[in-house]
Amino acid sequence: MRGAGDQRRRGRGAQAASGAVEAREAAAAAFYEMDQAQKFIDGRVTVFEDLDAKAAEPVRREFTGLAEAADAAAHAYISVLDAHDVDDPDRSPAEYDAARRAFVATTERLQQITGNLNGFAERLAPRMARLESALDQLPPLLTAARDTVAAADAAVAAAKDAGMDASDPEAELARAKQILAQLGSQGLGGFGLDGAMRKADEVREIAERAREAAAELPQMAQKVRNSLASVRTRVDVVANRVGPVREAMRVLLRGYSQACWQDLRGAPESIEAGANRARERLNEASAHVSRAEWKQAQQALTAARTELNAADRRAGQVTGRVEELKAVAADPQAPVERVRFAVRDAQRLAVAQPGGAAPHHARVLDSLVERLESAPKRLTGANPDYWSYLQELESIRTAAGDVVTRIRSERAQ
Repeated sequence: MRGAGDQRRRGRGAQAASGAVEAREAAAAAFYEMDQAQKFIDGRVTVFEDLDAKAAEPVRREFTGLAEAADAAAHAYISVLDAHDVDDPDRSPAEYDAARRAFVATTERLQQITGNLNGFAERLAPRMARLESALDQLPPLLTAARDTVAAADAAVAAAKDAGMDASDPEAELARAKQILAQLGSQGLGGFGLDGAMRKADEVREIAERAREAAAELPQMAQKVRNSLASVRTRVDVVANRVGPVREAMRVLLRGYSQACWQDLRGAPESIEAGANRARERLNEASAHVSRAEWKQAQQALTAARTELNAADRRAGQVTGRVEELKAVAADPQAPVERVRFAVRDAQRLAVAQPGGAAPHHARVLDSLVERLESAPKRLTGANPDYWSYLQELESIRTAAGDVVTRIRSERAQ
C-alpha cells in the first residue's frame, strides 16, 4: 500500500515531465521559425546580389555572420534534443527539470537570433523594394531591344538580297545579338539590374544603327553613283585651273618681289598632282562600285574630294594673292585705313571703361598705333614687299581685336 508521499512524488514527476515537453515544443517552434527566417532572407540576399552585386557585398557579409550564428544555434538545439529524451517515463523530476531549463535556454537563443534575422530583413526591405520597383522597367527595355534586333535583322537580309555589301551592319547586328543573349541567360547576365538596363539600351542603340545602315545601303548606292559624276566633273574643273595659276605665278614673278610669292612656289605642279591623285581615287571608287562595295567607294570619293579641296585652296591662294597685291599696289593707304578703324574702335572701347583705359590695354593699343604708322615704311625699292606689308597690317588688326575681346571678358567678370 502506497502512502501520500508516493502520490506527491508521482505528481511532481508528471508536472516536471509536462513542463519539459512544453519547453521542448516551444524550442521546436522557435527552431522552425529561425530556420524559415534564415532561408527566406538567404533567398532575398541572393536576389539582391543578382540585382546589384556591388551594393550587396556588405549585405552578404552581414548576413553571413547572422547565418553562422543561426547554424550554431541550430546545432546547439539538436544537441539539447539528443541529450534530453523527455518521452522516457523513467526520468526523474530532476532530469525533467534539467531538460526544461536546457530547452528554455535554447528557445531564448533561437528567438534572439530570429529577432536579429528579422531586424536585418526589415533594414533590407526598403532597398529591395526600390530594386524590385526598378526591375519592372527591365522587361519593356528588353522587349524594345528584341524588336529593334528583329527589325535590323530584316533590314540586313533585305540589303543582302538586293546584292548590297551589308558586312558592316551585319557585324554590328551580331554584336547586339551577343549582348542580348547574355541578358537572356540566367539571372541578369551577370550585369546587375542597372547594368542589364544599360545593356538593353545598348542593344537597342546598336541594332538601330545596324538597321539604319542597312536601310541606307540602297540610298548610298544611288548617292555614290551621283557623286561619281559630280567628282569627275570637278576633277576637270580643278585641272583646268592649272593654266590660270601658271599665268598668275608669271605675273607674281615678273611684277613683285620674291617675298610676295616664294611661299607659292610650285603651286601649279602641286595642283596638277592633286588633280591626278583625285583621278586615281575616282578610278578606285568606280572599281568598288562595279563590285557593289558602296562604303569603300564612298571612302575613295571622300579621298578624291580631299585632294580636290586642297588643290582648289592652293589655286585660290595664287589667284587671290595676285588680286590682293594689285589692289595694295594701286592704293597702299586703303588697307591702312581699314586697320586704323579697327584700332580706333578698340581705343574707344578701352576709354569708355569706368576709370578710363586700363594701363595694360593702353600700352598695347599705343604700340599698335606705332606699328600702324611704321607699316608704310616697308614699301621701299622698285618692287616693294607688299605681302609683308599686308601681313603686318593683318597682325595689327588681329591684335586690336584681341584687346576688344579681353576688355569685354574683363567687363563680364
